[in-house]
Amino acid sequence: MSVKKKLMVLAAAVAVAGPCLISVVEAQTKIQWWHAFTGRLGDLLAQQVKDYNASQSEYEVVATNKGNYSETLNAGIAAFRAKQHPHILQVFEVGTATMMSAKGAIKPVYEVMAESGKRFDPGGYLAAVAGYYTTTDGKMLSLPYNSSTPVLYINKDALKSAGLDPQTRPKTWPDVEKILKALKAKGHTCPLTTAWQSWIHLENFSAYHNVPFATKANGFGGTDTELAFNGPLQVKHIGTLGQWVKDGLFVYSGRRNEGGARFRSGECALFTESSAGYAGVKKEAKFDFGIVNLPYWEAEGAPQNTIIGGASLWVMAGKNAEEYKAVADFMNFLSSSGIQARWHQDTGYLPITMAAYEQTKKEGFYNANPGTDIAIIQMTGKAPTDSSKGLRLGSFDQIRGIIDEELEGVWAGNKSAQAALNSAVERGNKLLRRFEQSIR
Repeated sequence: MSVKKKLMVLAAAVAVAGPCLISVVEAQTKIQWWHAFTGRLGDLLAQQVKDYNASQSEYEVVATNKGNYSETLNAGIAAFRAKQHPHILQVFEVGTATMMSAKGAIKPVYEVMAESGKRFDPGGYLAAVAGYYTTTDGKMLSLPYNSSTPVLYINKDALKSAGLDPQTRPKTWPDVEKILKALKAKGHTCPLTTAWQSWIHLENFSAYHNVPFATKANGFGGTDTELAFNGPLQVKHIGTLGQWVKDGLFVYSGRRNEGGARFRSGECALFTESSAGYAGVKKEAKFDFGIVNLPYWEAEGAPQNTIIGGASLWVMAGKNAEEYKAVADFMNFLSSSGIQARWHQDTGYLPITMAAYEQTKKEGFYNANPGTDIAIIQMTGKAPTDSSKGLRLGSFDQIRGIIDEELEGVWAGNKSAQAALNSAVERGNKLLRRFEQSIR
């Protein structure tokens, strides 16, 4: 058959099947999801989307990376102003207050689920996770998606080379100091590094020691909150880290997760990082590693509980009912115990539902992978207090930038811990007052 005849046959076939094909296309509702994941986490997210799209034929989710967390939030805000926004936006936890104050830009998850008629039980989510994203009366504003908490990773081979017991599980910061000195004495050039210094060493540090990071229950009690992380315990901890920098025990790697590569390569022996760092460490580390609780100082109220990092999924306003029904269906899929258990096991993020946690336990995952249950036990071992249930502060991304800058002054030896934290509190409070004025 000639090419011309083949084209004529194909055209005739399309003409006959056309209405049918069009109806199928029209029946499939597309949902746009903007996110901040790349690398291994980006691959796992893409697989979730692929699995969902293959599980049904009514809806199609299209996931698009928009840069890091800050860039994704900014892209979402700009797109909403231009009326070209996605249905779902992944927003890191420090953007919660910003999203809550964006009147008219969001559609609360509890409304989306109620209007869709889809099954939805907010009581099935881990209280320590869901509480971060709910109103004071328990209504869920955004769906917890990737929630993590900081832990301590240990290169067991490095400990062994320094003559230490590789099964050592330091509980306190003085315990850690003994290990760091032994490593240093054996020639290790990077005994300890960290990721996300503000999140781990001030935000979580404060919660874990049951001291306020800010007034008004860390912002949950109102926008007229003020920062309070320049107290004696916080100053002691930052001052100790500053001294460890001088002594060659602690090496600063950067504001985000630049330290991750240094630990995974074996350069740094101890590493304070998100529980979600597990995915990368498991994939790349060529050494035996362990995961233990975040260390603490022996003080009244410590250890309390750590708080979450990560992000939640916010539903954007301005879409039609059928699209919101699709969003609800997808969120139910993401929350299902099988999907959550797999996500938790693959990434190190917390399971957002009790069902997923129980399934993971039943499957024997924690026995086969020691330390992977540390994060959830650390988070849920004690009932949260006003100082340990999380942070809800306006302009928090910018406040973190100020904290990073001031901490870098301590690491460089240019500022004392007290002076740096005082300055960070003073500068941060100015941003809080500006934010408070902007939402009135």
